[in-house]
Amino acid sequence: MDQLRKRFDQLTWPEASKAASRPGATVIWPFGAFEQHGPQLPLSTDAVFADGILDLVLSGLDPALPIWRLPCQAIGFSPEHQNFPGTLSISASLLLELVEQVGSQLAAMGVQRLVLFNAHGGQIGLLQVAARQLRARCPSLAVLPCFLWSGVEGLADLLSDQELLHGLHAGQAETSLMLKMAPELVGSARPVDGRPIPGSDQEPPEGWSLEGAAPCAWLTDDLSATGVIGDASQASVDLGNRLEGRLVNHWQARFQALLASHWPPTQSLLPKPSQSSPRS
Repeated sequence: MDQLRKRFDQLTWPEASKAASRPGATVIWPFGAFEQHGPQLPLSTDAVFADGILDLVLSGLDPALPIWRLPCQAIGFSPEHQNFPGTLSISASLLLELVEQVGSQLAAMGVQRLVLFNAHGGQIGLLQVAARQLRARCPSLAVLPCFLWSGVEGLADLLSDQELLHGLHAGQAETSLMLKMAPELVGSARPVDGRPIPGSDQEPPEGWSLEGAAPCAWLTDDLSATGVIGDASQASVDLGNRLEGRLVNHWQARFQALLASHWPPTQSLLPKPSQSSPRS
């Protein structure tokens, strides 16, 4: 696939107008963050993942499909990391407004679906709120907020239970994936940090957790001196290669299924009421 032809920002305005008016026109907007990822990973880690995985996904789809991507939103909502130098974070209100303004303009062009393709765990809930607000403002636009790692099959086969549960940031999975996608950006440090010590005050009480069903609004420096929450010591290029493959296969399948459907229903797709006059 010619990647430039799937970049909405690389189209001319007549091409963009034609693309947006196609049945099922779908735009993917990748979201990253600009935040510390320990002493071994770059501030752009989440943006690198969102941008790179999306390009790989699109390259495997039929080029005739009505799907395009926007440039990555590389600065996100990251207040949990702000006590570590280098982190840049925008406010929740600014991110909500950004999604609403851009999404409203896409809807006005005729785009039918906007997928918020997010790789930063700290803004999952916020982008869900943004999606709901945008949907209410633009009833003709289906809005789908997604998280890169959510629902991906087979991760439990590649990562330990401990790392699946507590490897929340710059641990084995993220370090391995960066070793595969941009090894020149990975430093030599491999910290193990931020994981609860069993039986200590650091371990959440029964039924509670850092994330999950009963989460805590943690700040990174509550948990970690290095910025890592997890175990980076077992990271490898081989694991990164397998993680990349699972992510790409998962999202290719999801986008193919979406583009082959009329889902999700919007007001523009719902049956119109009969215009005939009632008989007297």
